[in-house]
Amino acid sequence: MTTKATGLRERKKQATREALRDAALRLALDKGPDNVRVEDIAEAAGVSPRTYNNYFSSREHAMVDGVVADREARIATAITRRPSGIRLADAVTQAIVEQYADPGEQHRDALLLITAHPVLRTTFLAATDAITPPLTDAIGARLGGADDLTAQVLAAAVTAAVRVAVEQWLQPAGGLPGFVITSGSLSDRLRAALAPLAPALDAAEAGA
Repeated sequence: MTTKATGLRERKKQATREALRDAALRLALDKGPDNVRVEDIAEAAGVSPRTYNNYFSSREHAMVDGVVADREARIATAITRRPSGIRLADAVTQAIVEQYADPGEQHRDALLLITAHPVLRTTFLAATDAITPPLTDAIGARLGGADDLTAQVLAAAVTAAVRVAVEQWLQPAGGLPGFVITSGSLSDRLRAALAPLAPALDAAEAGA
């Protein structure tokens, strides 16, 4: 009974988080991020502002979570599901590019909104750090789980490379606030940032 109760609570918490982030993103797209209050998000999700604060630290956090939610898990899953014949370096790069550069039709407008808003850009960039733990697990699994330290170091390096690529991509171009490089070039930036890590990933894979 305790296990069932715990499972039910976790599902309710996940449902509440999803409702909040969906409401935040929807309101941001409809009204503009600066015109959305925490109270508006909470009301749209059917919860109290106090409950909202248990899940998100700011309205921007909730808005960005509507786009990046579960991204780290999807990256890890994509890496572990790549056929063994594909290089680890290629598996990591492909998974990262797929999840960052192609947010899907439903999130394309949201990503454009994020890139045009300074605080949302900063929040989006900070969310990159969340990929490290699942990356560690995915890389470790591909290496046979024999060297956890190597997996941790490689995952941290991949995360740093992704952060650099996204940070460069989100820099306003020509000194014009709100104008950023088009999303089509993010793939190239990610691939270029990850390329120097390929020898290390190859070496780890060869020694596994």
